[in-house]
Amino acid sequence: MPRGPSFTFSRRRLLQSLASIAAVSGLASAAWPRDRVRVRIGFQKYGTLILLRQRGLLDERLGSLGARAEWIEFPAGPQLLEAMAAGAVDFGNTGETPPVFAQAAGVDFVYAAHEPPAPRAEAILVPQDSPILRLADLRGKRVALNKGSNVHYLLLRALASAQLRSSEIEPIYLPPADARAAFERGSVDAWAIWDPYLAAAEHGANARVLATAEGLATNRQFYLAERGFASAHPRETAAVLDSLLELGTWAKDEPRAVAEMLSVSTGLPVEVLKTAAQRYAYGIRPLDAATVADQQRIADAFAAASLVPGRVDIAAALWDGWQQG
Repeated sequence: MPRGPSFTFSRRRLLQSLASIAAVSGLASAAWPRDRVRVRIGFQKYGTLILLRQRGLLDERLGSLGARAEWIEFPAGPQLLEAMAAGAVDFGNTGETPPVFAQAAGVDFVYAAHEPPAPRAEAILVPQDSPILRLADLRGKRVALNKGSNVHYLLLRALASAQLRSSEIEPIYLPPADARAAFERGSVDAWAIWDPYLAAAEHGANARVLATAEGLATNRQFYLAERGFASAHPRETAAVLDSLLELGTWAKDEPRAVAEMLSVSTGLPVEVLKTAAQRYAYGIRPLDAATVADQQRIADAFAAASLVPGRVDIAAALWDGWQQG
């Protein structure tokens, strides 16, 4: 498989991850008739898919189709898409940036749906007493971020808005937990991060918001399906999306209930997660022309920055098998 910048895991690490996935899938398969369609859903500790699993909304819908869900946890979107590339996952969700890197790397998936923009759910943070007061002050500074994540695009846009080039800062590529530790001990000057880590930092890391994504980036969540699975099993794929639509109707009016459920999976305090839940935009919908254009702009920005090899054509990865109910 061709490799893009976010798909740089070692062969040993990838094989270990896939072995774990196979073990989990094998245990689940033993309890179900082999003639039932499996929908292998990749999820993360935070987000709509873990809520869907916890509320059990999908079971009846898939059961009526003679299908069943298998749930596989991943630490982040890039790893989920690696597993999809390896044929170990059929459906999952990520932010707007990982699919761009994945498509550039040759992963054969389709965009099935998206959530509305949530620009307040990602931001660039600085310490409370930092002399950095505006984005232009980032020149020459060390900025922590997770490479290939949503905030990678936010940082590109933030720098451009301040008429700074990417080469005028020092990016420090770290996963969220390591980035927070570096931020708190002063090893980096700023930190680009998303919810719920953003909300946690606001509640307890002596952090100040330098800029959110408002006016800079949309920050959407996308639901992705392996292309072959969506083509062979459109009803099962649509059933997952219908269940997510039902979930969103409940979740948008119940931020505390959402926070209490997610606290179990993340270990974060309910009040932190309530802050994050109130910034999330629920309401799954099919991709429209404006959303495709926004995603294409993100892809083009990464190509222009030489972070992906060549142009990525978002329209080539669309699925039209679901209409919002």
